[in-house]
Amino acid sequence: MNEPRKFMRLPQVIAATGCSRTTIYDAVKAGTFPPPIPIGARAVAWDAESISKWQQECMSKVAHYAPDNR
Repeated sequence: MNEPRKFMRLPQVIAATGCSRTTIYDAVKAGTFPPPIPIGARAVAWDAESISKWQQECMSKVAHYAPDNR
């Protein structure tokens, strides 16, 4: 049996990512952040798994980063 998907509302996404509301919506518009899912007439949420994957992608970029040792 499939586990139900977990949704995150905007305050949870902000807390999990450290990004502001404006940064999140700008990134959605740019196609670099998962889009919100309509869950009601005037409500949206994000799929928690999509946010987790986005975070992992960000971390993989950091893992390949080697700072200059000057």
